[in-house]
Amino acid sequence: MMGETIFVGGGGEGYGVPQNLLLKYGNRHGLIAGATGTGKTVTLQILAEGFSAEGVPVFLADVKGDLSGLGAAGSAAGKLHDAFTKRAATIGLDLQYRAFPVTFWDMFGTQGHPIRATVAEMGPLLLSRLLELTEPQEGVLNVAFRLSDEEQLPLLDLKDLQALLTFIAEHADEISARYGLVSTTSVGAIQRRLLVLENQGAARMFGEPALQLADLMRTDASGAGMINILAADKLMNSPRLYATFLLWLLSELFEELPEVGDPEKPKLVFFFDEAHLLFTDAPKALISKVEQVARLIRSKGVGVYFITQNPADVPDVILGQLGNRVQHALRAFTAKDQKDLRMAAETYRANPRFATEDAIRDVGTGEAVTSFLEAKGIPSVVERTLVRPPSSQIGPIDAGQRAQLVAASGLGAKYDTAIDRDSAYERLRARADAAARQAAAEEEQAARQKDADQQADREFRNARRYDSGAGGTRSGGTGKTRSSRSDSVGEVFAKSFARQLGSRSGQAIIRGVLGTIFGKR
Repeated sequence: MMGETIFVGGGGEGYGVPQNLLLKYGNRHGLIAGATGTGKTVTLQILAEGFSAEGVPVFLADVKGDLSGLGAAGSAAGKLHDAFTKRAATIGLDLQYRAFPVTFWDMFGTQGHPIRATVAEMGPLLLSRLLELTEPQEGVLNVAFRLSDEEQLPLLDLKDLQALLTFIAEHADEISARYGLVSTTSVGAIQRRLLVLENQGAARMFGEPALQLADLMRTDASGAGMINILAADKLMNSPRLYATFLLWLLSELFEELPEVGDPEKPKLVFFFDEAHLLFTDAPKALISKVEQVARLIRSKGVGVYFITQNPADVPDVILGQLGNRVQHALRAFTAKDQKDLRMAAETYRANPRFATEDAIRDVGTGEAVTSFLEAKGIPSVVERTLVRPPSSQIGPIDAGQRAQLVAASGLGAKYDTAIDRDSAYERLRARADAAARQAAAEEEQAARQKDADQQADREFRNARRYDSGAGGTRSGGTGKTRSSRSDSVGEVFAKSFARQLGSRSGQAIIRGVLGTIFGKR
């Protein structure tokens, strides 16, 4: 380290000049590429060490479980140490073993602090990508987010979104008239995709407390940048979830961080391993989003480094923005491999001492062809480089060491316990409960009214029987009671009046009224 650069590697006989990444251009993004087993992970490790040592926080995903060794010093013993000592002597490096400050994160909460986002923060575009929705289904999801905003129904976790979708299905006609056609079939399809997501364990990803970006941008007491390591070995079983989460985090950094122009060193460096997962089958809207973030986020002081097997995995509009490159060996077994090799070579500034295409094919493990931005941001000519050995441990630390580092982070009290505050699920349930209580009250009132009506009818019939028993007959003396069809106006009124009152006190009044109407005292 030279204070303004990160030493990446050097050369011996047949190799070029020492290769340094200028901190000033660390936010101009980068690429680490190469076939499996050629040394990409070690290159990622030494770059993370270099940024951390210069006070730059780092975020990276540990897809194979190897990078937890950043939290422990390398060992000055064994065959690996002998190889490192030889390499260090060859490239002129004073190798000093040391550990680096690390914070462990884990979406599943087992290998580090839980790392969460709210559904609202994720947004409909990324959620649609995550759920693999069709265009009509994505439209319904956009309606759900709009309804959430207008009806004050916060979307924090998956059960909030599920409750809101259920509400939309139950009120599809009304919502369709307001926002355009909302198909209950599309709602059902989204709900099924959410169920699949839940089965993959993604429910843990959504909720609160959500990650605060400031907790990724810390330094330790000595001023070294914190290396944030996301345990992604299990997460890689759901590659779309992995890619979507990292893209969300990039988007949050882009939207939340202030403009800083061109700082002397980055505010944060973000390593995106297995970057091809981000672009595979990605819709144009998503590619445009990534391109926008990559183009503009450097002005926020954030450097993004994509790690993938082949540069062809990264779209040209994004590849052209990656100024710092470490290219490990590419294999050329097929016609497609040979074409990819030629294309990779063409992206470098040629070196007259060797053919770039041959160098990319021939470099061994721990070697690379490299090009870093020089003064005024111009790419250097490509060089064959022996990559420096890391200062930290190669390979994972044990579970006990990890647990100690997790406990020492000081973030457990903030993130380890989930919070389930009032949000869409609770508010919709409260509305449903209130509606149910109102319906029950109306039903009870209707039942009471029915009982009152029936009682009034009985009182009316009793009054009629009392009238008949007292000798009330027609003037002809036939002794027959009057037919209901020949009820007097007064009798009809009395019957109606009794039904309307429907209470014991009202019935007592009715009996008095009936007595008056029929001449009874």
